[in-house]
Amino acid sequence: FSTENWKRPPFEIMGLMKILENVIDTELEELNKNGVQLRHIGQLERLKPIIRNKVLYAIDKTKHNDRLILNVAFNYGGRDEIVHAVKRVIADNIPPDEITADLLSHYMYTADCPDPDLIIRTSGEFRTSNFLIWQAAYAEYYITPTYWPDFDKAEYYKALQTFSRRDRRYGGRNE
Repeated sequence: FSTENWKRPPFEIMGLMKILENVIDTELEELNKNGVQLRHIGQLERLKPIIRNKVLYAIDKTKHNDRLILNVAFNYGGRDEIVHAVKRVIADNIPPDEITADLLSHYMYTADCPDPDLIIRTSGEFRTSNFLIWQAAYAEYYITPTYWPDFDKAEYYKALQTFSRRDRRYGGRNE
C-alpha cells in the first residue's frame, strides 16, 4: 500500500487494509516458526489504531527472529521516505557540509538492510511506482506480465535465472 493509494476510493482502501489485517492474523505464527523478522517501512501514523497495533504487535513478536527479514511496505512512498529522512537529518542538527549519500542512507527506513539487488515488477508495468527510489539506484529490474496474486514459485525462479545472467556494473563499464 503506497502513500498514493489514499487517493483510491474508500472501499478499495478498506479492502487493502483488510488484506494487511488478515495476513498478519493468518501468517504471524508461520513467520515466527520460520524465524522471520517482520519489519515495517512507511508511516504507521495514518493507519487505523487497530491495524497499527496489529503491525506493532507482529513486529514485536518477531523482533528476535534472525533467519530472514521481511520488510512490509505499507503506507510507504519513496519520495515520502526521502522527505522523512531529510527532516530527521535537520532535526539532528547535522551541518550541511557533513551530509553525504552514506549519511542520508542511514536515515532511510531500510538503514540496516542492504540495498536490493533485484526488484520484481509484476503486472507488466514499466515504472518504479515510487518504490525504494533511493535504495534502487543500482538494482536490476525484472518485469513480468504476471499479476502479484498469480506470481508463483516458477515465476520467481524465472526472475532469479534472468537476474543471474545480468552483467552488474554499478555505473562502470566492464572492459
